[in-house]
Amino acid sequence: MTDPLDAVMTMIDGRADDVAQLTRDLIRFPTVNPPGDAYRPCAEYVGDRLRRRGFEVEYIRAVGAPGDTDAYPRINIVARREGSRPGPCVHFNSHIDVVEAGEGWTVDPFEGVIRDGRVYGRGACDMKGGLASSIIAVEALIDSGVDLPGALEISGTADEESGGYGGVAYLAERGWFSKPRVDHVIIPEPLNVDRVCIGHRGVWWAEIETKGRIAHGSMPFLGDSAIRHMNAVMQTFEERLYPALESRHSDMPVVPEGARQSTMNINSIHGGQSEDFEGLPAPCVADSSRMIIDRRFLIEETLEDVKGEVVGLLDELAATRPEFRYGIRDLFQVAPSMADRDGPVARAAARAVEQVLGRKAKFVCSPGTYDQKHIDRIGKLKDCIAYGPGVLDLAHQPDEWVGIDDMVSAAKVMARAAYSLLHGQR
Repeated sequence: MTDPLDAVMTMIDGRADDVAQLTRDLIRFPTVNPPGDAYRPCAEYVGDRLRRRGFEVEYIRAVGAPGDTDAYPRINIVARREGSRPGPCVHFNSHIDVVEAGEGWTVDPFEGVIRDGRVYGRGACDMKGGLASSIIAVEALIDSGVDLPGALEISGTADEESGGYGGVAYLAERGWFSKPRVDHVIIPEPLNVDRVCIGHRGVWWAEIETKGRIAHGSMPFLGDSAIRHMNAVMQTFEERLYPALESRHSDMPVVPEGARQSTMNINSIHGGQSEDFEGLPAPCVADSSRMIIDRRFLIEETLEDVKGEVVGLLDELAATRPEFRYGIRDLFQVAPSMADRDGPVARAAARAVEQVLGRKAKFVCSPGTYDQKHIDRIGKLKDCIAYGPGVLDLAHQPDEWVGIDDMVSAAKVMARAAYSLLHGQR
């Protein structure tokens, strides 16, 4: 039987230069977060392109969201195109913000250099290449003339790199990612073209402060060093918490393998005199020391238990170590999320991977969170996955790149998955 998508696949093959140029154009908007530069021109560039294919385009500013100011407005774009008759809505969501470039680049991080079958630049992999692939996919579906019931949506959202509160979270709170408006969501994060990502681990960020008493540095016995108390915290974590975390493993298919267990990173430690002084420090005993922890946990764990484990160790120190006092405050928390691998969007994407690449898709979960958390928790929409081009390990690295062939393959997968979902195929 003739494949109704043969023309679509051929069309996408012929648009390799287009997807590369589109990615290059998107990279040239330096949408660095923080502070949130160039969101509006990037969003308007996407909107102008989609409007030419019959999409209705809306720009939504996340007024009052963290970081939103007149100088750095949190601008989101949502574009929708109604099909030939009523049916489900398939939504492709990409974030337009990128992290800072950092040091170590051999090319201009915001030039979008095309070389040796790759597009280089900050955000090439994470995730402007994915956004470009989704646009090429829907344009090919439309241009081919195949029957498209239901609706197609594409969004470019703000602030994913800082939690998504000025982007998907803001929109989800206002119904943009809930039924009956949207039925299926694909987020083109860079998880490799043969992987379908169905979820992510949970995260808890917290600040721990140990408290001391200031005194002259020549007479430290008259004070109480908060830094030494923090050292006791570190030692307790090394001896008791880290071994406990390493013993816990998940049935979630988290990649890479090392992330299939519970983990905790110490993001920073500060104590005593501020680091921004010039000259010699004052001779003082530190009366405060602060640590930021980044705890990633499994779907088999509860947030209550994760917090209780750390607090329990701190309480033990308070009971056994003379003059030990501490404070702890939450900074950020997200529960693990995992879609049904037999759900419509996961099955459609996996089937499309096999059709396009000739091999079975691998179901994986991400070690870190992405905007699926808001679509699941706030939008109450479970049929959401991540699928896109790019190698996850390249995200946030110098000389970040995305392969043009991978973007073409991903666009084919996205087009096939969207067509299948619009027609209600299981």
